[in-house]
Amino acid sequence: MRCITVSASIQYEIRIGSGLLPETGAAVCALGGIRKVMLVSDDRVAPLYAETAARSLEDAGLETHRFVFPHGEASKNWETLGRVLEALCAAGLTRSDCVAALGGGVTGDLAGLAAALYGRGIRYVQLPTSLLAAVDSSVGGKTAVDLSGGKNMAGCFHQPSLVLCDTDTLRTLPEEEYRSGCAEIIKYAMIGSEALFETLEGGLAAQEEAVIAACADQKRKLVEEDEFDNGARMLLNFGHTFGHAAEALSGFSIRHGEGVAMGMAAVTRAAERRGICEAGTARRLEELLRAYGLPVSLPFEGSEMAAAARSDKKARGDAVHLVVPERIGRCRTIRVPAASLAGWLS
Repeated sequence: MRCITVSASIQYEIRIGSGLLPETGAAVCALGGIRKVMLVSDDRVAPLYAETAARSLEDAGLETHRFVFPHGEASKNWETLGRVLEALCAAGLTRSDCVAALGGGVTGDLAGLAAALYGRGIRYVQLPTSLLAAVDSSVGGKTAVDLSGGKNMAGCFHQPSLVLCDTDTLRTLPEEEYRSGCAEIIKYAMIGSEALFETLEGGLAAQEEAVIAACADQKRKLVEEDEFDNGARMLLNFGHTFGHAAEALSGFSIRHGEGVAMGMAAVTRAAERRGICEAGTARRLEELLRAYGLPVSLPFEGSEMAAAARSDKKARGDAVHLVVPERIGRCRTIRVPAASLAGWLS
């Protein structure tokens, strides 16, 4: 097992390894003062892992309740959030109790926001079961639901009290979901580690735990430096400005990791054309994305993409802070007028 400590507005551990889910109860009890837990999961993950997690919590003496919602981005909305909050109230959770988010990024975002709002803030733990959640969304305290105008437009920062990443749960991921997580790993390599990029060129399977830990540690550093996403942490949005736009335009039939892959490739090609990025970077990035079965081309017109990107939460005033690569392992943020966004995709 690997353990990483995050020191943000609260201090918490990220534990990564095999066989951690059956230890959930003991780990939650160790946080202190918790009597009740609401286990939140979707209808794909719950049949696989909810019983294991719930049994562990109950065996540790915790009164355990469950909330299961329909899987998918379409459930990350006000209606589902309201139902979670009502379930917390009906179960009688108090401000000393806890929410456990068992699943991928949608579950973590939704359950985390419910925990942030209920009782003006209660504790929650992340139990990621997808590669994407393990390497990215379970760490750092971003919680949100979607609005009709954009993804993750309503949310807040609320750090988890613990992240338990049981790598055994990754074995049941559909191939396309695993590939989606690989896109986020490639993002981490692009923004901060050429060595990680070279590792990925050699394949992921044999060193999965080490790679997850490397990504989590990289995110730890950025969260500790810039918890509320006003500076260095914005680098984590590499590929996301156009990626989120593609997701929204597709009605979320494009997975998050697929959108990020498209967005990374598009912005890297554009950065090369403008002389911002070292020549050959786009080719090497595209080769790696293709090796992991990820797309490198956006299926929408530049004008459509730009309009969707302007409504993204990362827009500030009449401009978007776009993360662009200088070379593999190094990116920076530039301010792009919203009216100029389409030119980045031509």
